[in-house]
Amino acid sequence: MPRPIEALIHTDALAHNLARARACAPDARVWAVVKANAYGHGIERAFAGLRGADGFALLDLAEAERLRALDWRGPILLLEGVFEARDLELCSRHNLWHAVHCEQQIDWLAAHKTHQPHRVFLKMNSGMNRLGFRAGAFRAAWARLNALPQVDEITLVTHFSDADADRFGANGIAHQVQAFEEATHDLPGERSLANSAATLRHLADTRVRADWVRAGIISYGGVPDFPEHDGAHWDLRPAMTLRSRLLAVQQVEAGESVGYGSAFVAQQALRIGIVACGYADGYPRHAPSGSPILVDGVRTGTVGRVSMDMLAVDLTPVPAAQPGTEVTLWGEGPHGSRLPVDEVARAAGTIGYELMCALAQRVPVTVA
Repeated sequence: MPRPIEALIHTDALAHNLARARACAPDARVWAVVKANAYGHGIERAFAGLRGADGFALLDLAEAERLRALDWRGPILLLEGVFEARDLELCSRHNLWHAVHCEQQIDWLAAHKTHQPHRVFLKMNSGMNRLGFRAGAFRAAWARLNALPQVDEITLVTHFSDADADRFGANGIAHQVQAFEEATHDLPGERSLANSAATLRHLADTRVRADWVRAGIISYGGVPDFPEHDGAHWDLRPAMTLRSRLLAVQQVEAGESVGYGSAFVAQQALRIGIVACGYADGYPRHAPSGSPILVDGVRTGTVGRVSMDMLAVDLTPVPAAQPGTEVTLWGEGPHGSRLPVDEVARAAGTIGYELMCALAQRVPVTVA
């Protein structure tokens, strides 16, 4: 038999989370963001749960082609636009909408021969300083695009850096909303401003709600403003469960160590379980002792360093645990238990996004 580790993708949770995004913005349309292979969930596996979206947003042309192969005929948006001029041929062939964030992309469009004008999303750098035209260059970029016969509609878009919290003691998005409004106030076209965090926290402002919202991590049950809020607060459900079983049980005496580097030394006699999961499966190697984990639905903590294929857990709260007992690394556990991926990520000094995306290829995945 194979190793007892597996990941489950919960399509009902995906559909529920997408509905939550839509409920936050009932007058706007919703992008389901499926970049990075649907945040590690797998585009084909996640599709059934997310097909109620108004469109799919991603980065790679290959992922866009996978969506078209699933018979998705609705909008697909390339969030970073095209990476070279010949990519525009695929945009024409598959009717892909694409971001424009630099002059070079406009040059490529101007030279592109197409019978079908393109829908473009002109990106403004409103303060994140990653992609997009700064305020002083934005209107000139819009004018260039508007003059091209290769361009149909122009949607105006920006991305928030601090929608999940305050920034320097003030509203985290106020400075960017103001910059965007000042640069675009009299330009025609639809708008898209809200990412996941803004969708949950800032849509009382109609300027932020606009025409399209981008449901990224919230589609998968991740919480962008954790730990200020958790999934229960926002009514989000985990779309991925990573679970395994105990391979063995060890009795450790006081003064004995566990794992590589003897990083954990027992202060008293301790019963530990060895779990069939390690960093080669996508569990974070840097997770310290005490990182949350469920054994038969009971919360306990990890012990010692994470190995390539195994990790150890404290069985003190679960005296009946034996080899074969179910272990939940994150997600939905037995007996109605749940361990949010954000909690595991925080213990490891990272974010839930990274753990989802890092699920290893060797882990079998089942659509639940």
